[in-house]
Amino acid sequence: MAAQFGRRLRKGATTTAVAAVAVAALSASGAPGATLVTDSGDQQSTGTTPPPDDSAATGNSPYYTDLPPLNTPDKPGTSTHLPVTGSAESGIPASILAAYKKAERTVADSDAACRLPWQLLAAIGKVESGQARGGRVDANGTTFSPILGPVLDGRGFAMIKDTDNGAYDGDSTHDRAVGPMQFIPSTWATWGQDGNGDGRKDPNNIYDAALAAGRYLCAGSRDLSLAADLDRAVLSYNHSDAYLRTVRSWFDYYNRGTHEIPDGTGAVPPGLGGGADRDSGSPSPSPSPSGTTKPKPNPSKPGDGGSTSPKPTPKPTPKPSRTLAAVENAGTGTLTATAGDAFAERIKVRARNGLGGPLAKVSVTFTVAGDTDAAFDGGKKTVTLLTGADGTATAPVLKAGEKSGKFTVRAAATGRSLPPVAYTATVTARRADAIARTDDKALTAAPGTEFADTVEVKATYKGAVAAGVAVTATMITDDVKPVENDKGPCFKDADGKTVRTLTGLRTGADGTLKLPRIYADGTEGTYKLRLTTEGGATVVVELKVEASEPSATPDPSGTPETPAA
Repeated sequence: MAAQFGRRLRKGATTTAVAAVAVAALSASGAPGATLVTDSGDQQSTGTTPPPDDSAATGNSPYYTDLPPLNTPDKPGTSTHLPVTGSAESGIPASILAAYKKAERTVADSDAACRLPWQLLAAIGKVESGQARGGRVDANGTTFSPILGPVLDGRGFAMIKDTDNGAYDGDSTHDRAVGPMQFIPSTWATWGQDGNGDGRKDPNNIYDAALAAGRYLCAGSRDLSLAADLDRAVLSYNHSDAYLRTVRSWFDYYNRGTHEIPDGTGAVPPGLGGGADRDSGSPSPSPSPSGTTKPKPNPSKPGDGGSTSPKPTPKPTPKPSRTLAAVENAGTGTLTATAGDAFAERIKVRARNGLGGPLAKVSVTFTVAGDTDAAFDGGKKTVTLLTGADGTATAPVLKAGEKSGKFTVRAAATGRSLPPVAYTATVTARRADAIARTDDKALTAAPGTEFADTVEVKATYKGAVAAGVAVTATMITDDVKPVENDKGPCFKDADGKTVRTLTGLRTGADGTLKLPRIYADGTEGTYKLRLTTEGGATVVVELKVEASEPSATPDPSGTPETPAA
């Protein structure tokens, strides 16, 4: 069955033509009819379309109206025990299936009353993105390049002005639906989830998107085991009866059984091409003024008694010199920076054509990924630029956050299926190569009392002030290999408990650090306090616990003693 591409018309315009295509297709497939229910609880006949609702999860962006194969399996239950057989179209890629099932389990733990079935997520994922372009995701479940809906600029679709400054969809003027479950940025800002536990909420990640979709569908007090609540949930996702029918048909199919296929081997909906924008494919049939769809006549073969109209002239093959072949590293050096500093190196890419030459005006999206608080100048995690006449684009200055470690920056042709360029960046912790006390006062206290003076130190790096450097303070033994002492002076925590090692200390803007109060226990003696900085600089401070000298006892008579003659 030829796939159809469902589109929303301008707000207020009819969508009967698209609905008619979906209804006719459902009838041809033998799919059962369904009673539609709106969010208000009113039932609708199957021939009417609810009014567009720009607040839907997808902004009522396009969806694919492909229908399930006619030979649907008749095996109730889940798909985990079914063999890996059947067409790629009817199977679900392994990572995508795993994400749906994980979302089902996660939602069940926190909202068991919703009774979210993974098959519903699979049905929505099928019509929204063809199961993330047939499972074209990396090992973490992130699509190799963004799946973007058309620009929601009011021309053919809803008008939704930019809400994310282009962070998710690369468009700072209008919004676009993003990712495997096609969330618009404003909805993602409310419902985004971290489904794979990597510390990020990424609409391009199937685990994050599937969990977000599950929680969105379970909003309020919905019980998705009830047909009316399930219909309300689907309509809230995309307010169209044609959409509901299509999702329902796949939901029924997956409930009867499906099979797992390897990632990247699933069928790709027309228009995605493995990674292109959703609006770059074949358009839907155009509605005629009467509200019916005008089919395109098939050219008759010569000699069959039909029309002898000439065959359409095929489109010319794009010239290699004008075709984007790759985005590659344009000589970016090693990316390293100290926490809080800017990276000296700028990330630079080159777009080249099929002949290896430079290609200008190619949109490139730079994305900071991984567990990091680093960002481009202005705090942006995503920046989209056009290549210049020499085919290159240089990202803004990258600034390190306070979190040390490695992270990744990806540069990809916006909305294309070409492999991205990945750069590894490293943030090193602030460090000091010297640390010393700011005074030389003797630090003494009587047993069971508090030291009157505090310990203050200053850290430097290559002679300059070392601000924000991590310092560890430990009461140590006097051994050759010192370890934490279990007696003598100590610090105290918020609950008044004894602590002899403090971590998480940092020097101030002037490189100094003043330690908390130190307390003596009942044991006299000389003890050691060692302070160690990130970078290996150390200083050892001596602490003495000793009883105070007794004062002279006065003569009871008040008369000083006369020395003997």
